[in-house]
Amino acid sequence: QVQLVESGGGLVQAGGWLRLSCAASGRIFSSYAMGWFRQAPGKDREFVAAIFWSGSSTYYADSVKGRFTISRDNTKNTVYLQMNSLKPEDTAVYYCAAARQPSRAHSEYNYWGQGTQVTVSS
Repeated sequence: QVQLVESGGGLVQAGGWLRLSCAASGRIFSSYAMGWFRQAPGKDREFVAAIFWSGSSTYYADSVKGRFTISRDNTKNTVYLQMNSLKPEDTAVYYCAAARQPSRAHSEYNYWGQGTQVTVSS
């Protein structure tokens, strides 16, 4: 069982940055791939980034590539999403999730956090 708690969301101006954190409980965190998804009002949940259990491979949506960086610290049971050059269209609730293998499909993820709101003003 893995429990996930996101933090770090907030209100930022366009061009600014935020760093999201997702703290996991459970001894098996290091064996799971981790992903970040987001959901804006009236839209489907969409893939943002994912990272292999070891951190050796990362994956990004085209819309965030070059601006966002996913990383993890297995000694702290935490995964991060560094978000730079934020745009108003990045406004959404951001969720972290755990899966056996990294995937762009939210249906592949077994465990989800409660989400953290990110709002980017123009």
